[in-house]
Amino acid sequence: MAEFPSIGHVAVTVTDIDRGREWYSRLFDSKPVLDEDAGSFYHVVWALAGGSLFGIHTHPRENDQPDFSEFRTGLDHVAFAVSSRADLESWEKRLNELGITHGGIVDAPYGSGLSFRDPDNLPLEFFAPPS
Repeated sequence: MAEFPSIGHVAVTVTDIDRGREWYSRLFDSKPVLDEDAGSFYHVVWALAGGSLFGIHTHPRENDQPDFSEFRTGLDHVAFAVSSRADLESWEKRLNELGITHGGIVDAPYGSGLSFRDPDNLPLEFFAPPS
């Protein structure tokens, strides 16, 4: 198996998407590459040096969960970059070997992901670009 992958993107939940967009645009000294209402959430994304992405999200409902939730202000999820869907299949096998519950590989036009959570319920993901 290859070395553990690097971080591909980070997305954090914010309370005010407009304020967040302005603040992060200044911080990164760039405009977002994506700014859209995805239906179940709104997200704004910036491309960072080295190919990683950073995004902010808002969700239409408040969090009422005592454990970590991506609906609360803070971290939404962390994704680790892999090179291909075949690499995702290797990580899916490894997660199974470790007894880590996951959601299976999900393919989308923008890439493929394999989602899972840490012991504190923090959502993590392995992510491969589209083939």
